[in-house]
Amino acid sequence: EHESYKVLQSSFIQEYNIQAILYSHIKSGAEVISIIAPEDDNKVFGISFRTPPDDSTGIPHILEHSVLCGSRKYPVKEPFVDLLKGSLQNFLNAMTYPDRTCYPVASTNTKDFYNLVNVYLDAVLHPRAMNDPLVLQQEGWHYEVDEETKQLSIKGVVYNEMKGVYSSPDSILGRATQQALFPDNTYGVDSGGDPDDIPTLTYDKFREFHSNYYHPSNSRVFFYGNDDPKKRLELLDEYLNDFTRKEINSKIQFQPKLEPRQVSVKFPIDPTTEPKHMISVNWVMNHEPLSMKEQLAIGVLDSLLLGTSTSELRKELTQSNLGEKLIGGGLSDELIQATFSIGLKGVKSENVKKVEELIIKVLTDLSIKGFEQDAIDAALNTLEFRLREFNTGGFPKGLSLMFGMMPNWIYDKDPFDGIRFEEALAELKAELKAGVPVFQTLLKKYLVDNTHRLVAEAIPDPQLESLKEQEEKDKLDAIRESLTSQQIQEIIDSSEVLKEIQLREDSPEAKASIPHLSLQDIEKEIKETPIVVSSIDDVPLITHDLSSNGILYADIGFDFSTISIEDIPYIPLFIRMLSDSGSKNYDEVTLSRKVGSNTGGIYTSLHVDSIRTDDNTINKEDNPLLYLLIRGKSTVDKIPVLFDLMHEMLVNSNLDNQRRAIEILRESKARKQSSVITSGHSFGTTRLGARFSFLGYFNELLTGITSVRESVKILDEAETNWSSIQERLERIRKSVVQKKNLIINLTGNDSIVKSNESTIKKFISLFTNHIDNNSISKIQEIWKKEKTNLLLPNKNEGFVVPSQVNYVVQGGQLVPPGEKINT
Repeated sequence: EHESYKVLQSSFIQEYNIQAILYSHIKSGAEVISIIAPEDDNKVFGISFRTPPDDSTGIPHILEHSVLCGSRKYPVKEPFVDLLKGSLQNFLNAMTYPDRTCYPVASTNTKDFYNLVNVYLDAVLHPRAMNDPLVLQQEGWHYEVDEETKQLSIKGVVYNEMKGVYSSPDSILGRATQQALFPDNTYGVDSGGDPDDIPTLTYDKFREFHSNYYHPSNSRVFFYGNDDPKKRLELLDEYLNDFTRKEINSKIQFQPKLEPRQVSVKFPIDPTTEPKHMISVNWVMNHEPLSMKEQLAIGVLDSLLLGTSTSELRKELTQSNLGEKLIGGGLSDELIQATFSIGLKGVKSENVKKVEELIIKVLTDLSIKGFEQDAIDAALNTLEFRLREFNTGGFPKGLSLMFGMMPNWIYDKDPFDGIRFEEALAELKAELKAGVPVFQTLLKKYLVDNTHRLVAEAIPDPQLESLKEQEEKDKLDAIRESLTSQQIQEIIDSSEVLKEIQLREDSPEAKASIPHLSLQDIEKEIKETPIVVSSIDDVPLITHDLSSNGILYADIGFDFSTISIEDIPYIPLFIRMLSDSGSKNYDEVTLSRKVGSNTGGIYTSLHVDSIRTDDNTINKEDNPLLYLLIRGKSTVDKIPVLFDLMHEMLVNSNLDNQRRAIEILRESKARKQSSVITSGHSFGTTRLGARFSFLGYFNELLTGITSVRESVKILDEAETNWSSIQERLERIRKSVVQKKNLIINLTGNDSIVKSNESTIKKFISLFTNHIDNNSISKIQEIWKKEKTNLLLPNKNEGFVVPSQVNYVVQGGQLVPPGEKINT
């Protein structure tokens, strides 16, 4: 306890074995959650504010950027850039939601953690931006005048970012959908900012928004970890004591129920591209708070409809051939009202109505006939496995807990209920066991009979981009004509001042304010993950003896360096077909449900990396590690089933399933083409890498501009010359899935691994060596001979995409591979 705080609730949350205390800061009114996790040294802090906008000028988004541009105690232009130079943080970010803004950080080093907390608290509560209009100009928007042409333009970090967002067809449709579903509450405007509205934001309104909402009385503060809980409260108290509790009207209102409606919006396409539409059907599901059991059950329902490639609604839409890729994403439950959205992109105009009708028909039929029991078992097991496992990977566990609590906490509900599940899960299981038609009832109530439904269509327009550019030019020309010569000079002068400040170094005194770690603050002992390298029947076996709550994590790898270079573009299709095409013994549906019912999931992927050196030389990327991975996890009693299913996928998958291959390729093509518009910088970086090394060339073939172009050719080949594709896939399997190429990595308690040695031996015995790898030229050998012909030419390139923003990437090799470096 602490004299500055009042304890509102103290709970032991058995699901995660943590003690959680909810406080109210007496003077400022801030709400604070402090979670004591003695065994987790990855400490987490977050401060969140409800920030409901009333227009689309993007104030919450611009403010999220602006508060990180210096503050009262840390008067440098970019404190976090300076802080990161000497920080051990493993998470540092800020997020703008439609109704809240969050600032989370995490670090395993206690001093570093408190440095981050100090800088973040000062940033959000006392930002330089409130006294310096140039911050808004830099992060939000400002006018510039070209010295030569005298033309007026608009610049700004968020302005440019949102122009890119508003070039993405998916984002255009998503924003139009949200605003049409919620016309009467804060979700009816764009918290990120509409480029047409951002330039109307004034500095006074910007400051007023911060004053209204960035007050402790409107905040939710979160701490988690093994640090001293009293020290947390003392540090926070130093900042909160500057404020006095006040009433803030930031409560998020429910959107009243609406009747069915439609909305359409245009999106730009290249004039040479075939015009295809996008359509989604969308619902606001609840108009009052959902119970914990309903929230859990709706999550299972979402999985039944869309969770896997064989889920009922997803399967019907994918196999309808009415479009190329699913859109919408299904359930979204992070706002005050849950929504459900589903549709297709790449739809011909004559099929738009058919997509809507199919979605309604499938949902109506399912509400009448229900779901098969093995589908329910698989979906429920998948959810329960995920909840009990609570494996966040490299993501801080405390952060997952914070995000789990926030959808309750931010809407004035019990935050701890947001992460509890035992009672609700038991209730749901009991109802299902009693034969209650839980999912049919939910389906009828929240979707089929729910009138708060919106059909949203995105219509391709090859002229839209040029029209938008002309509209913007005409608008700026009109503004330019209305300005006096004095006003124009003021814009020029202001731009010069901004550029000068951006280039100016912070003073030594300002830089000295940023806290840093010294060598004495860093633990000298390296935390090592236990690793034992052995073998079973001549197959390398790597084991990690770690506490895993009775779960075994299995990674099965196959060296695929023996495939031909010409086969590389087909590898993504191959690994998807292993898991998604059914097998000799099970059709797609049965295999998917067996995986869901018996395991925590089985996934296929690639592991591509350069080989680490021990002599301080730069890795030689022309001699990489190339592994196909099939990864799975299960509880102890299901380990034999896990290995049987992985073997079934590897050896017996139906690589002759043309229908499924075409579905996968259509989806991949649509996804890659969309990504070019929104992630041009990533494609540019990948393209540059293909000029210097095999790994760069490999990544370009799989994820770069080349892969976008190849996706069209491979899809056409699958549709018109399937036998050549099938032959290639079988050749890849024959070359790769062999005992000689096999390596196994197991993570879990040592007792689990040892008790399952017979299962592992049986698994290994099922693989043979049907091709002599020694007689095959490996990719690296071919590469060394053909390198000069395969590397992309070292020249400048440009690619045209229908976007309001440009992406420019410039780069080269800093240090040649193989060169020694000093340590």
